[in-house]
Amino acid sequence: MDKFEPKILGFFCNWCTSSAADLAGTSRLHYPPNVRPIRVWCSGTVDTSYVIRGFLEDADAVVVGGCHPADCHYINGNYKARRRIKLLKTIFETLGLGEDRIYLKWISASEGVKFVREMTKITEETRAKGKSPLAGRWDI
Repeated sequence: MDKFEPKILGFFCNWCTSSAADLAGTSRLHYPPNVRPIRVWCSGTVDTSYVIRGFLEDADAVVVGGCHPADCHYINGNYKARRRIKLLKTIFETLGLGEDRIYLKWISASEGVKFVREMTKITEETRAKGKSPLAGRWDI
């Protein structure tokens, strides 16, 4: 049997986390190809429906990456993201869907090494958990 390779959907802030991913690339640092990045203007623009849709489309984990608290380019977008992720984790935990498959990471533009470390850690944790309980259950 082939080794399970998770699909991880990443919503990354344009100003910080996406820039950290770019820095990691230009620095020739390697992180797992399991992460499928989507650049958003701000982590606060990531609606809960996007995260849920990611799981319904076979993601095994979802990570939202943004600026550190108090450093948001849009003043309070990362606080909105934090509230939304907390709400989603509560809902997923209540439904028994694994709230530990939703990640929120603060990674600034200068933290390429941290980006690689966090994406590697998330990939390893998700690989250990196996497929998402929602994987392959919906035809949307």
